[in-house]
Order: sequence, then C-alpha cells, then structure tokens
Amino acid sequence: MRSPSRSVLPARGLRTVLVLALTTALASAVPAAEAQTPAPIAAKPYMGWSSWSMQSSKYPGLNDNGDYSYLTEANVLKQTDALASKLKKYGYDHVNIDAGWWMDWNWKEGYDRYGRQQADPARFPSGMKAVADHIHAKGLKAGIYLPVGLEKGAYGDGKTPVWNAEGCTTADIVYPDLRTTNGWDSSYKIDFSRPCAQKYIDSQARLIAGWGYDFLKLDGVGPGSGKSGDQYDNVADVAAWHRAIAGTGRPIHLEASWSLDHGHAADWKKYTNGWRIDTDVECYCNTLVTWENSVDDRWDDTPAWTGEAGPGGWNDLDSLDVGNGAMDGLTKAERQSYATLWAVAKSPLFTGDDLTKLDDYGVSLLTNREVIGVDQSDNPPARPVTPSDPQQVWAAKNADGTYTVALFNLADSPSSVTADWTALGFSGKASVRDLWNHENLGSFQNKITEALPAHGSRLFTVTPKGSVLASTGYEAEASGNTLSGNASVAGCDACSGQKKVGNLYQGGKLTFNDVVVDKAGTYLVKVAYISGDSRSAVIAANSGNGTGHKFPSTGDWGTVSSVSVPVTLKAGANTISFDSGSGYAPDVDRIDVPTSPR
Repeated sequence: MRSPSRSVLPARGLRTVLVLALTTALASAVPAAEAQTPAPIAAKPYMGWSSWSMQSSKYPGLNDNGDYSYLTEANVLKQTDALASKLKKYGYDHVNIDAGWWMDWNWKEGYDRYGRQQADPARFPSGMKAVADHIHAKGLKAGIYLPVGLEKGAYGDGKTPVWNAEGCTTADIVYPDLRTTNGWDSSYKIDFSRPCAQKYIDSQARLIAGWGYDFLKLDGVGPGSGKSGDQYDNVADVAAWHRAIAGTGRPIHLEASWSLDHGHAADWKKYTNGWRIDTDVECYCNTLVTWENSVDDRWDDTPAWTGEAGPGGWNDLDSLDVGNGAMDGLTKAERQSYATLWAVAKSPLFTGDDLTKLDDYGVSLLTNREVIGVDQSDNPPARPVTPSDPQQVWAAKNADGTYTVALFNLADSPSSVTADWTALGFSGKASVRDLWNHENLGSFQNKITEALPAHGSRLFTVTPKGSVLASTGYEAEASGNTLSGNASVAGCDACSGQKKVGNLYQGGKLTFNDVVVDKAGTYLVKVAYISGDSRSAVIAANSGNGTGHKFPSTGDWGTVSSVSVPVTLKAGANTISFDSGSGYAPDVDRIDVPTSPR
C-alpha cells in the first residue's frame, strides 16, 4: 500500500499546505537590488534540505507538540546553519519549508486580508521574510510551499478582496458551485476563464517574491496526486503560476507535486522546473521512511519518466533520507541503493534528515563527490537495460563514450547481479571504476558480476576497450513470424519498420521464426518494445520452458525503449516466443540477437 500523501489534513494523519505572509506592504514590490538578470533555473537538479520528512514522522522527539509540529522557525534556522556548515560545499544550497507554515498547532490556517497564507506567529514569530533573509545570509536559497487552488479558509464567503485587483473578490475567481480540487479537496477550483483568477495567483506570487523566496513547491496538483477528472485538472493553475512568477521579475524555481500524470508531461515541462513522479517517499510511521513504503516503488515508477528530464526540468523522486541511520528506517545497503537510484536518475538531491545528527555513513553517502557528479553532470539519466526483475542493471551512455552503470539487487535475500557489456552495446574488455569506493577495479572481459546483499547496489563508470557489438535484427511484424491469439500487426511511427506487434494479451503470442546463430549458448537478446505501463511476458526458445520478465513502462504507447534478456539458443535456426499468458504483454517492435553468446 502506498504511503498517505503529505498534503492531507492532520485529522487524517497527513498534511495540507503552506505559503507565507508578513505584511501586505512587502508584497507591493520586489526589492530593486534583487531584480537582476536571473541565472538559469534548474540547469541541473537542485540539491538541499526539506522539512517534510521530519514533520511527518512519529520518530521520538521530532513532533512533541503534536503532529507536524516540527516545522518552526527555530528548527528551520537550525537546519539552515547545519546545511551551510556541512553540505553547502558539496552543492546543497536549498532550504525548503514545506506544508504548514501558516497553520497553528491544531492545523488551523491563517490568512491575510487578501486571502493569502500568513505565517503562524507561534511557528514563525519573525515572519517569512526574516527566515528567507537568514537563509540568504548563509549563501543559500529559500524555498516555500503552497497547495494548488484557493484554500477553502481563504474564501471568506466570497467577499475577500484580491490584492491589487480593484473590484475582484474571491467569489470572482472560483467556480460558482464551489467545486473542490487538489489531492485533498482542501481548495476550491479556480476558474481561469475569469479575469480576476490570474490576479489572485499574481498576488500570491508577488507576496513570496517580496519575501525573497527562490523556490515554490506547488502541491496536490492534478492530473495526479491521487485524483483524475476535470475537477482535479490543475494544468491551468500551473500555467497561471508560471505567468505570475515571470511577472514578479524574480527567478523562482516552480516544482509541481505529487505523483503527477505522465500523460501531461509536456505541460509540466512547459510550465515548471520539476515534477514529482511518485507518491510521498515518507512512511508516516516511527521512522522517516521504510524500504517498502515507499522507497522501493521508485524502481518501477521512474523508467517511464526518464526521457522527460533535462536542463530546465527534472524528475523529482522526493526526499533522500539516508543520513540519520536508525531514524531513516533503512539498512546500510538500502541507504546506498536509495542514493544510487536518485543519482543515476538525476533526481533533485534534497534530504529530509536532521542535518545536526548525521552519522558517519550518512555523511559518506551525501558527500560522495563522484556520485554527486553523476547526478549533476550533463550526461543523460540512466534507465533499465534489463527487465524489472529483482536483479536489475541501469545504465546511461555518457558524452565521453563511458557508461554509468548501476547494479541493483531488489530481492529480500543476497544475490549476484551481472552487467553484460552486450546490454550496453559493445563487447570485449572494459575498465571499471567503483564510484562509491573511489576505486579503479581493473579490466573486465564481457561483463562484471557482483554479489550484493538484500536491497544492495553498486555504481560504476565503465569505459569500453572492446568493439561495437555486432548483432542481427529481426522485426516483429516480419511475414515469417507466427502470431497467435489476439496478436496483430499495427502501425508504429517510432518503431524501426514503422510497425509493431500488439494485442499481446490473454493468450496473445508472438513467435520469431528462423532466428539463426552459429554457436549454441545463452545470448543476451535486445528487445525493443512499447508499453504505456509495466507489463510482463514469458520468453521462451524452441518450445522450451519460458522465463517471465517484467518490462518497465516506456511512458506511453508511442515511445520505444529496450531491455536485454538472456535466451538460450542452439546452433542453427531457432524460435523465440513472447507469450502474454493470462495477462498483458508489451507491444514488440523488434529483437536484436548478438552474433556470439555471453
């Protein structure tokens, strides 16, 4: 079961929202000294600290004044100082205040007279601008949080005026039927066909810009956040925030959250600088996270989004809580795997740990410059090159011809994991560097195999010394193949022959005939496929017993990806079949069979 999302009302054991407020005068203009030529936003995944992980935890001592009570000015400043002294030199430069900064201890909201969130005086007695000023004085960037929509408490019977918008009230910005929106239905949906609507968002943006914030997390956004349908479609809200931020003249990173719909990836890329691809990583239990709820979900959910990430906008895997040992709720192996996936996926690296209590192992994970370099480099994110089985290999080809290669054992018991150079596109020798241990391991012929503990990992840079892989391609739609059950040929613009074989469900089967190899052995067959969700197929050769493999989502039904699977072939002609069994298999574009076995 997925963890409850962070933005739900405390009565349900979750969270709601946040923003800031000081005085309305501060909202009237951005200080001239700050109106400078903006640096590129999100040129690389951002790094830093966020308050939510400790706010949401039942770990002893974190929230002694009630649920979510960790969030206070004193605690934010304490973490700011620790970030500056311990992690800033490694690139961590954001301090992000999450939900609840305008809530009292009973989670009752506070607003200014224009319906904008106002800092709770008990939590933030100095106000939000003073907090941002302290963060900036440490050479860091300040982040803040808001929920999408007009919060119900800000509506004020529709009579609340909108700042700097003569004649506009809150009744003029929402739908007359007061339909709700966001992941918790805590807000009224804004109708952006009404002229006053944009002006309300402008007023919020001007407020946080006037306080000096550099980052805004807009939470509960749909489609996503556990909701679907027109009522929860907040693309117009995100676009309005994009316009409002531009209008402030202040460069503010806009991050949309949570578990967003991949079908709107183009919108998130157009209007934001980052997007949460999954539910909250926190477990809402007596630690910050657990492996099962929901760290391990990311290996299944990340591949669909890999192609969306790049300068200006990144796939956000949520907080990286690997620094506090027992409070994190993970084994050492799990902590390293967690950090490895975040790095190779090029997720923002922001931790929710108590930075004043990092243990030695946590420091080694958070400050490993070679691993941080993978995340912050100009190279592409990694994705699986093997199926989503318990033993996985993820890789990316780098601009200099090397490969970033991660080995993962996601099983609950120790197992060996092998990275075959065939899956990377070459054969022969390659030199290997261990990035976590800063060690050159030497030269390896055709593959590297590592014995890994349960939930363990390794991270390498692989430098090819051999030759480009030779292989023979076979198209799925070839007339000599056999289609059974529902299987049929369909058009596919992204496929190598503009065709594919689909409808592989409930008995649908594709058999490649006359797959010829010179030598008997196990071949790592590259399968090019299309699948809008994760699907499985049983792959067999020559009517032998097949092996089931789960194929990670390619993101949609128009994108082709590939993984490599081991298939044992005899010398001469063979058949290779893809059987959906009683389930649903991916559509198949083609296979490429190496000219020699592993």
